[in-house]
Amino acid sequence: MNPAPLAPLAPELYRDLVRRALEEDLGPGDVTTGATVDPRQRGSATLLAKSRCVLAGLDVAVEAFRQIDAAVQVTVYHPDGSLLEPGTVAAEFRGSAAALLTAERTALNFVQRLSGTATLARAFVEAAGGRITVLDTRKTTPLLRALEKYAVRAGGATNHRFGLHDGILIKDNHVRLAGGVGRAVAAVKTAGRGLPIEVEAQSLEQVDDALAAGVDIILLDNLSTPETIEAVKRCRGRARTEISGGVTLSRMPELALTGADYVSIGALTHSAPSADLSLEIEPGV
Repeated sequence: MNPAPLAPLAPELYRDLVRRALEEDLGPGDVTTGATVDPRQRGSATLLAKSRCVLAGLDVAVEAFRQIDAAVQVTVYHPDGSLLEPGTVAAEFRGSAAALLTAERTALNFVQRLSGTATLARAFVEAAGGRITVLDTRKTTPLLRALEKYAVRAGGATNHRFGLHDGILIKDNHVRLAGGVGRAVAAVKTAGRGLPIEVEAQSLEQVDDALAAGVDIILLDNLSTPETIEAVKRCRGRARTEISGGVTLSRMPELALTGADYVSIGALTHSAPSADLSLEIEPGV
């Protein structure tokens, strides 16, 4: 769960998604563009920020244009992770005017959604003031997890586990089915996965149970701020702590002072409003 520099998304993570999105939108053909735009017409399009936002998904937008016109040229003025003020031109695309029009909505759908996630992530990171690490969750749009987690990184936050395969998190349902925290933790240790063990605790009593079981991280689920402070004291030097549940921007300064190591926020990916960006297309040469 350590933050890493923003690396570009591997094209194989989004190429097929873009293809299917274009097929969904295009169907048998763009009847409006086909009737109104000469196929020989060249055009230029500027990606313009209409509101303050953090950019994410530019490569995905480029892919959308190039799947319609492989010869589209791109000039990037501000890369992903950039904070854009209203009126800022992030990038310019040049190529077939018809192709730019046809791919416009698909390109914007991706970049607006991902930039919205990046913008919300940046807001939480800034509210944390460097005192606590902001994490995302697995509460992502089906099939868009890699893209949405990339957008979280573009906003400066940190990815939690990507899926069920790369992190152990024993939640309340696991505990009930295993017959208690101790049994669940013992079973995981016996399985020998070699991963840090995290356990969800919904009370201070469960925090003590998790500590007794020798876990690495305790997720403090919907604990009050005083309970969180007490839990952090009990865990100090024995386990790392992660706050989860009921986390809002207004609570972040308060939660950041509890001494917890992490705060995970599902809203970064399931409730972020899309960023307001537009594509302005003009005749080109």
